[in-house]
Amino acid sequence: MGGARRGPSVTDPLFGIDRPPAILAPGAVHVPGWMDRAQQEYLLRACVDWAAVWDPRSIVLPGGGRMSVRTLSLGRLWTPYRYDDDEVVPPLPDWLVRAARSGLEAAVAVDPSLREPAYTPDAALVNLYGRGATMGMHQDRDEASSAPVVSLSLGDACTFRFGTPQHRGRPYTDVRLESGDLVVFGGPSRLAFHGVPKVVDGTAPAWCREVLGAEPGRVNITLRVTRPPTLGQ
Repeated sequence: MGGARRGPSVTDPLFGIDRPPAILAPGAVHVPGWMDRAQQEYLLRACVDWAAVWDPRSIVLPGGGRMSVRTLSLGRLWTPYRYDDDEVVPPLPDWLVRAARSGLEAAVAVDPSLREPAYTPDAALVNLYGRGATMGMHQDRDEASSAPVVSLSLGDACTFRFGTPQHRGRPYTDVRLESGDLVVFGGPSRLAFHGVPKVVDGTAPAWCREVLGAEPGRVNITLRVTRPPTLGQ
């Protein structure tokens, strides 16, 4: 993945939709249209295969609340608020690790401060957003590493809200993420609060339904380095 073609429907100013890469905050980059259709199809089919092996779960939080998204883990099982090696989950494939490295390289081209030598994610979360699902503002702070998070979007568009490491409230930036978009955050933004207050139902590319035989909703894959640097490299 990486070096994706950007078709006219995504970035051609002729159609009034020009989405250049953007810095959301220091250490946080959005690269629109990073994956082409073939790459997105491959990843979406892989998600179907993973879900067939490991049933996506609706996570119950320690306070009793239930997340509206369904989640499956790759590489290491995530449960609030830790990673657990006692339960077997689908492995994190090498090709997805390479994709994450390519995504990080694309982000570094926009913000050089994100450079991370020997970046090797060891886990990923696949979040499935059905109709009406959202994600509240939260920090990705369960990892024993400060390496960047690489996030890939498939299916329906959403409003992605990116804030600060200090608190859940303003100031924050809202950006629309489309199928094929890449977001990377690390450095001073590694612990920034972020969430998805809205998914725009029915906005996925038509070919997504052809792949799944159903409406895809939104699919988000986030890759992380979860172990301490001395163990994860």
